[in-house]
Amino acid sequence: MINKKKAAILVAALVVLAVAAMIILFKGQAAGQGQQAEVRPNPAVVGQPMPDFTLPVYQGGALTLSSLRGKNVLILFPRGYAAENYWCTICNYRYVELAELEKAKKIREKYNVEVLVVFPYPRDIVKAWLEALPGQLETVRNTKNPADPSKLDEKGKLRMERFRQLFPADYSLEKGAVLAPFPILVDGERTLSKSLGLFQTEWNGSKVDQNIPSVYIIDANGVLQFKYLGQNTVDRPGYDYLFKVLEVINGQK
Repeated sequence: MINKKKAAILVAALVVLAVAAMIILFKGQAAGQGQQAEVRPNPAVVGQPMPDFTLPVYQGGALTLSSLRGKNVLILFPRGYAAENYWCTICNYRYVELAELEKAKKIREKYNVEVLVVFPYPRDIVKAWLEALPGQLETVRNTKNPADPSKLDEKGKLRMERFRQLFPADYSLEKGAVLAPFPILVDGERTLSKSLGLFQTEWNGSKVDQNIPSVYIIDANGVLQFKYLGQNTVDRPGYDYLFKVLEVINGQK
């Protein structure tokens, strides 16, 4: 028969084991809840208020979406990388195109809109993206306008024609120039990109950290009025179309 001293020791040991098991269980549940919270989607629904967010701005400071109430907001999510160490050419061309439209037509003033550009990368990678723009524009121009098109093989000629179709205008930036007319939001933790379901590690045939190229338009009251998620790299509305959307939104006031 177990004496009282041994019984007390056994009971104490069982209590310790039970407490330890509960601690491990609670930690596991908390960790699981934390993981779920990290990736839990917070969908943006057209016709409903856009979920608020705050992100660092590459040019300095931070920006909270709700601070822009009274203005329409056009949020662009470029793809970023299209492959390892290779930026999405179409996204970059479209970024420069919008910057040129702002310069020529003052679209922010005309449509009472602020333009935000969101990248799912830390600041140093956003910096590398900006620094790569001049060289990428030069590559586009050279591909469209080779010195002697007759010397191109069939693949080269097809590439030339495709670039002429996709990139009709000729843009250029001086080497070292930083083109940043709009707030560039640094979503390095991917909190916004993941919550909207845009961040992917494999998309459109490439395995690299990237966003699905997307467009969101929020009205001056903070309500999402337009949302477009691309199904491939070239699938996105033109700016003429987006400006018409803004005209409709402004006409509803």
